Amino acid sequence: MSKTVVKKGIIPAAGWGTRLFPATKVLKKEFFPIIDQDGRAKPIILAIVEELLSAGLEEIAIIIQKSAQPLFENFFKTLPQPELYAKLSPENRDYCDYLQEIGKKITFIIQEQQEGYGHAVYCAKDWINNQPFLLSLGDHVYRSETEISCSKQLVELYQKVEKNVVGLTVISAEILHKSGVVSGNWQEKNSVLTIKKTWEKPTREEARSQLHIETLPENQFLALFGLYILSPKIFDYLGQEIQNNCRYRGEFQLTTALDQLCQNDGLIGYVVRGNYFDTGMPEFYRKTLIEFSKF
Repeated sequence: MSKTVVKKGIIPAAGWGTRLFPATKVLKKEFFPIIDQDGRAKPIILAIVEELLSAGLEEIAIIIQKSAQPLFENFFKTLPQPELYAKLSPENRDYCDYLQEIGKKITFIIQEQQEGYGHAVYCAKDWINNQPFLLSLGDHVYRSETEISCSKQLVELYQKVEKNVVGLTVISAEILHKSGVVSGNWQEKNSVLTIKKTWEKPTREEARSQLHIETLPENQFLALFGLYILSPKIFDYLGQEIQNNCRYRGEFQLTTALDQLCQNDGLIGYVVRGNYFDTGMPEFYRKTLIEFSKF
């Protein structure tokens, strides 16, 4: 029996970036620069796209605001101005060609109203066309601890189990307020988990009483890493939440639909052998600038 191949990926990038204001008054946060291991300055969105392509994906949809489309189109699908191109080194001219090839694999989908992460994902329903897909946060970049990228680690597990797979990481109680947290039972100790429950930004009391995982210290929990491989069934649950106006803190979230997917269809968690770097808040973006190029 042939294995299901994950061909498509989604990157929601339609937020306002309010936590990085006033810089986001003039530049979308997805285009803030980071330095990679090769010393190349690149926008965050490119690092995320490259991460997904490393897993063998053929197409990527980026969910954006209508007003941001010229910026995204210009970067991924347009050559630099001739004056700039003429000043580039031969290496950077080759890199321009590389960007054009990446651009051929990218589709832009407009989120007309910014109503949360879950709503942004739902905007790609028709484009996904009833296929499994790889989903990434739009403000995280990733670095594997092995030769296999973080995204490819998830794809390889998905091809073995052919079930919904989400990346996990161990976090301390101090950052529960910014995390989706899971509980469940180990299939493979400290590696593969059968998830029983997901919870968006629990309190310490909620996490300790309902989400603690055997083998972890009392003050540590398993949180969502920011990479997911999901069946198109997730759109049914997202659609129900949108239709019924079920919001969390005013927005449609992914985590609540994930919990429904978990209860009805099953959800496997994988502790990714790698690190994620959050770029969505000033203090974390500063840390990413320092640490990302070192790994």
